Amino acid sequence: MRSILKVVTLSALLAVVSTACQAQVFVAVLDGLTEFPPNASPATGNARVTINKGAHTMRVEAIFSGLLAGITASHIHGPTAVALTGVASVATAVPTFPGFPSGVTSGSYDATFDMTLASSYRAGFITSSGGTTALAEAVLFSAIEDGKAYLNIHTSLYPGGEIRGFLVPVPEPGTIAFLGGLGAFSAMALLRRRRR
Repeated sequence: MRSILKVVTLSALLAVVSTACQAQVFVAVLDGLTEFPPNASPATGNARVTINKGAHTMRVEAIFSGLLAGITASHIHGPTAVALTGVASVATAVPTFPGFPSGVTSGSYDATFDMTLASSYRAGFITSSGGTTALAEAVLFSAIEDGKAYLNIHTSLYPGGEIRGFLVPVPEPGTIAFLGGLGAFSAMALLRRRRR
């Protein structure tokens, strides 16, 4: 009986780890200069989007301040034709993410979406992606992974968007450690050169 319990427990643990390993984190710095066309808004913000293909979820976190007018909408647009530039149609729910602060100039947001639900997308995005939520999810997640999706915050002063930022991947801990090691190596090499 213990052997069976261990096998079941191990199987459940592996399933959880497998699903967690499918999570990918993307971040964006939101500002007016990234808008198209760029604007001089002093507002700033940060966004973090976590997609999990195994669980079919997308978590959207955002914090923002200094907007020149009240928020009217916020969502993810994509895919653009070229990474990190251009404009695209809205991919996620319209007119805005459910529960996103409205009419304010600063605030925060945190929500997780079930990407198997049609309500997580703009209806036209589902249609243009092949007609199913599974295909819409694949197109949206691919756009995010390819740097062809951006989070946009629209206000009454800037109906086309006051601040936005393209989503880029957060390096895995091993990559960060490797890059940190390169930084330390470079610093040591620079010190050696100065001592000579």
